[in-house]
Amino acid sequence: MRPMPTLLSAALAAALAACSPQPGTNGGPADAAAGADREATAPLEAVGRLTTWNAAFADVVEGDARVEKLTADTFTWSEGPAWVADGGYLLFNDVPENRMYRWSEPDGLSVFLEPSGYDGPPLEELREAGANGLFAESAGSVLLADSGSRLVARLKPGDKSRTTLADRFGGKRFNSPNDVVARADGAVFFTDPPYGLKEFDQSPAKELPHNGVYRIDTDGAVHLLDDSLTRPNGIALSPDGNTLYVANSDPDHPVWIAYTLDAAGDVVERRQFADASDLVGDDAPGLPDGIAVAADGTIFATGPGGVLVFAPDGTRLGRIETGSAIANCAFGDDGRTLYMTSHKFLARVRLKVAGLGFQG
Repeated sequence: MRPMPTLLSAALAAALAACSPQPGTNGGPADAAAGADREATAPLEAVGRLTTWNAAFADVVEGDARVEKLTADTFTWSEGPAWVADGGYLLFNDVPENRMYRWSEPDGLSVFLEPSGYDGPPLEELREAGANGLFAESAGSVLLADSGSRLVARLKPGDKSRTTLADRFGGKRFNSPNDVVARADGAVFFTDPPYGLKEFDQSPAKELPHNGVYRIDTDGAVHLLDDSLTRPNGIALSPDGNTLYVANSDPDHPVWIAYTLDAAGDVVERRQFADASDLVGDDAPGLPDGIAVAADGTIFATGPGGVLVFAPDGTRLGRIETGSAIANCAFGDDGRTLYMTSHKFLARVRLKVAGLGFQG
């Protein structure tokens, strides 16, 4: 897709206005009128449902928890949410539209960065010019899997500056980095499928023969961890940082792989963590994609029908559904809210467990 112009269209501006809180409901100075306005505000629309497969799902989310729709059907394909604690807001991308959004409870929805990814003359080989997965670091920066620019970068939300961490392996350009995560020691892991390129694996712009899972060391060295997955996509780490989870978004092989890592971040063991082959179908939109991990090791993996919830041992507990394909998810607020980028809209649900990094 070509980069979008920097000016908002009238339709988008109207959609943003509809998604933003109205005067008197932003939690400003309290007075009787403002309080009445807040009480009169209609509750958010409830969408989807919860599906239980194992009794332990009740320890993760209340059976009557509301899955709430936070925005209108504004996006072409929303992706890569990340909660920025310093500021209390969510960042996420609309990848085909090359646009990054900001959402918060008091401020609603706004465009944060445009273009979010590739910023140059139109390139015929690009299918999706925007950035994709995001990962919020404890220092306040945000890691960026820039599909359109074909690189991994670090974004400073304050001034919106970017620093490239890696754009090549063995002298060849990456395909289109899709998702990214960092370990406590500073190592950065990311996936590199061909989704950002027209014709995918057959694209003449594809320089690497594989679709890889990589690690970037703090000195900038790039290491290939796995070149065997057809469509490596979402990526996350276990609470102790010793297991790397990667989703394979191939409808013919919709699985999640778990890699045991050593202290250096090298793979010492590889195993299939879970398989969603039995769930793929027209009645369950979506494929293995984004992943979020709770502090207790519970795994929230977007897949057929919504967000699949797994115990750390791979037991399938249940599914959080919005009624449409969910590309990715991330914890936010106090750590017990799961935000979900669900195709054309943003949604959330409250949980009993806290996200990794929010505990303590």
